[in-house]
Amino acid sequence: MMKNKLLVTAALPYANGYIHLGHIAGAYLPADIFVRFKRLCIEDVIFISGSDEHGTAIEISAMKEKVTPKEIIDRYHIANKDAFDKLGISFDIYSRTSNDIHHKTAQDFFLNLFDKGLLIQKTEKQLYSEKDKRFLADRFVEGTCPICGYEEARGDQCESCGSNLTPLELKNPKSKISGDTPVVKEAVNFYFPLEQFQPKLEEWIKTKTNWKANVKNYCEGWFKTGLKDRAITRDLDWGVKVPVKDSEGKVIYVWFEAPIGYISATKEYFIEQDEPDKWRDYWCSENSRMIHFIGKDNIIFHAIVFPAMLMAHGSFNLPDNVPANEFLNLDGAKLSKSKGHGILVKDVVTEFNPDVVRYAIASNMPENKDSDFSFRDLQAKNNNELAAILGNFINRTVVFAKNKFDNKVPERNTKTIPDIFAYIKSQKKLIEECYNNFRFRDAINETMNIARAANKYFNDSEPWKVIKTDEAKCGEIINECLQIAHSLAIVFSPVLPFTSKKILNVLGKGEADFAWERIGEFVLQSESELGKDEILFPQIELPAEEEIKEEIEDNLITIDDFKKVKLATAVVIKSEAVPKSKKLLKLGVRSGKKEKQIVAGIAEHYTAEQMLNRTIIIVDNLKPAKLMGLESQGMLLAAKIDGKLKVITVDGEFPDGADVS
Repeated sequence: MMKNKLLVTAALPYANGYIHLGHIAGAYLPADIFVRFKRLCIEDVIFISGSDEHGTAIEISAMKEKVTPKEIIDRYHIANKDAFDKLGISFDIYSRTSNDIHHKTAQDFFLNLFDKGLLIQKTEKQLYSEKDKRFLADRFVEGTCPICGYEEARGDQCESCGSNLTPLELKNPKSKISGDTPVVKEAVNFYFPLEQFQPKLEEWIKTKTNWKANVKNYCEGWFKTGLKDRAITRDLDWGVKVPVKDSEGKVIYVWFEAPIGYISATKEYFIEQDEPDKWRDYWCSENSRMIHFIGKDNIIFHAIVFPAMLMAHGSFNLPDNVPANEFLNLDGAKLSKSKGHGILVKDVVTEFNPDVVRYAIASNMPENKDSDFSFRDLQAKNNNELAAILGNFINRTVVFAKNKFDNKVPERNTKTIPDIFAYIKSQKKLIEECYNNFRFRDAINETMNIARAANKYFNDSEPWKVIKTDEAKCGEIINECLQIAHSLAIVFSPVLPFTSKKILNVLGKGEADFAWERIGEFVLQSESELGKDEILFPQIELPAEEEIKEEIEDNLITIDDFKKVKLATAVVIKSEAVPKSKKLLKLGVRSGKKEKQIVAGIAEHYTAEQMLNRTIIIVDNLKPAKLMGLESQGMLLAAKIDGKLKVITVDGEFPDGADVS
């Protein structure tokens, strides 16, 4: 009987910047945990991802830095692959859409639809920059969102309200290249008839009873408004060339060719395995299923557009599931690569144990709603759970065996099996169910419950007392605890891969019995030598949150980034303490003709009275945020000197509302 196959993909990140923790929480960590679990279950699974290296985002980055797109993609592909590796994301292949195999695969896919007569040529209106002498596709345009009024919306999407847009819908559009106000011109492009596939898509998604509610609801919202045909070619220099006559200067639109990257990466993987035709077993076989792990901003492409493309092609399986996560926020705001708001993976893995980072994110994963990340939470997860529960049990068991049983697994001569082993096996089934239904937070909580039970068993058994009267009985207890430690190494390995290997080393055990089915079993041989004990999770001590962010975030910005910040003088006209807060003052400030409220964390350094009538410098165009239930409409500038905050004031007489540059 042919073994069922599983193809798991994680969204292809743009190679125009460094990946941050929001990316990890959205797609890559849940995918990796799931894949590691399936490998432990001895399933035939391959894990695919790679860099998305075309599109306007790449060109824009290259233009800003005055380098070639190739230099941009090479830099970020290498850096992001390294960051994934250090965080333990275990891709079978991390490919690139700039590879020749991808260009050919995408062009062949395009030609399949073209030859069937499915692609529609339309003359359309597009924005054109006379100054840049080019049509302005999606991210080459910036303007005001027609939905929410956000003034920095892109030509493909508004990051403020999440609406998908076209350049022509923007109010007050400007070229991202030159700042030029574009004109409207006509251009001919190919369109994919998405509207034609809506009935088929609706029927297909109705059958997906196991899909997450957020994904199905999102799709149904699109169906209600009605799907529209989508352009699949653009007038650009960088990308996969359109493989038909009279298409010079046109490339295949990145949204169309990027998901085809999953197919080309699978082909590449099996070419490397010297099995060039085996990719079909995962894409075309009836006994194979495919799961796309993505963030919610990619639902439209993976749950609607790409399935429609696959339907149109006719040779490929449709995805079995698309378990999209919501957003991971920092300080209540979405982590965003384009806005530079986020904690970069490359930095955080140099400061913290990668497994601690994985655990902190996974146990607070934004599965059904947005969640927040903080270093305080990471510290608590390490100190109060990983160190105090899991690490404590492993350490006290191994140290006891080292000191009392010559660093060996003691003999166990009884046939009686303690109840905790039945509990572990029941937890194993529960955790399986959680993973198979993409409930990672529940799975991790139930996994930690096994470690809690292990500590209780050690405490209740009191080996330190038993050894004084019955060494053999004590040996049996420690043997059982060591067997439990081996089960913990297995059950924790999807989320803590590096630590699980350390536990195996401490137990003096290789990976021969390292399989999901061995959880709750007696695996370690009596009298076998243990390894060297070590502290798995040292306590984490953190400085102030502000200092952490300063250390961990990439603080380099461009001059364009700086120009977006409006600094102005303001006079403090009101000042009062915030009830139940030791750090916050509520300030009323006047800047020119405007009055606004700023909530500032300076109460430990200034009294409310000391701030009155000061002329300070504020960030005047900061998006409002809530602190302790109070809206803060800006930020004041301050400097930290020898652990004390000093509010920055102006030199001499300045009117309030003066621009600061």
